[in-house]
Amino acid sequence: METISSKTQVEMVIEISAHKSPPQCGSLINMRQTLLSILARFHAGYFRISLSLCSQALLWKILKESTKDAHALRRVFHLLPSTAFTLLWSLAFFTLAALSVLYILRCLFHFDLVKAECLHHVGVNYLFAPWISWLLLLQSSPFIDPKTTSYLVLWWVFVVPIIVLDVKIYGQWFTKGKRFLSTVANPTSQLSVIGNLVGAQAAANMGWKETAVCMFSLGMAHYLVLFVTLYQRLSGSNRIPAMLRPVFFLFFAAPSMASLAWHAISGTFDNSAKMLFFLSFFLFLSLVSRPILFKKSMRRFNVAWWAYSFPLTILALVTVQYAQEVKGSLAHAIMLALLALSVIMCLALMLFTAINSNMLLPEKDPILSSNSDCAATKL
Repeated sequence: METISSKTQVEMVIEISAHKSPPQCGSLINMRQTLLSILARFHAGYFRISLSLCSQALLWKILKESTKDAHALRRVFHLLPSTAFTLLWSLAFFTLAALSVLYILRCLFHFDLVKAECLHHVGVNYLFAPWISWLLLLQSSPFIDPKTTSYLVLWWVFVVPIIVLDVKIYGQWFTKGKRFLSTVANPTSQLSVIGNLVGAQAAANMGWKETAVCMFSLGMAHYLVLFVTLYQRLSGSNRIPAMLRPVFFLFFAAPSMASLAWHAISGTFDNSAKMLFFLSFFLFLSLVSRPILFKKSMRRFNVAWWAYSFPLTILALVTVQYAQEVKGSLAHAIMLALLALSVIMCLALMLFTAINSNMLLPEKDPILSSNSDCAATKL
């Protein structure tokens, strides 16, 4: 009897453990599979969101600093509570930090997909986006002064990856020549230029004028080559799917950023900065006057919609500087219109993203899709 009862007890213990453990293991496996699935669909193109939010934070910091001289700006800025800027900066920081953590995990668990992204003619350019976002966030920070050591250290941390990517991409443009560039060039290639210009602006803010001029000249030299290539529409250069057409707004983001960078270097909004502003404003008018170009991309929500916000915000930033220099009624009217458009666009994108959160990670994404032509170019 003792033997029978002991066996019964052992059997009961085994039965209970066998009953409880599989659901726990199953839930952990499901969580791991879900995380891996999210990381497989995530890519650097999602840093469009952080680009928009960080540029908005920089815009409102400049508005805050400009209220001493511009009466129109003072009236606009006083409509907001005093904590609005800090909340906006915090939102941009936590969004960028979350996206950065996700991409680090993607590098750990899906390194093969990251390598494939580096070979993609669009995906490789968005590798500049996280570093541009961090530099914009650094410049807009209400807690770090540009003259401090912490600012300098963070500047180096964010700029070194941009320089490494410059050596890779610009080196290939230079050594492989016109035919290679005309094959891989597309509007997102301007992100490489914007990365150098943002780095130049951040360097000028902390007083490193020589370094700022170096990065500015590097970016502008390659911008001229890239602009002519894209303007001529050489064979293979128009390789952007309809879904990604919002990235055409980067055409006026680059000269706008160049105007801001030169203003930071020279200390005044001189004729060079004005010429870059006029070029960016002309390109902006050229694009918004052709809404049919973006018709197909607006049929269904995609994270590419966030590509509208960052260029608009940068253009609004340079318009603020121009209005301060000119002090004319027309300049202030353009400034207020672009400021309103920039803020409305950012808020609308946040709303659309929240409503369509189930469509944030589509299975078919242009950046993730395989492209034999890109593989053949061996970026």
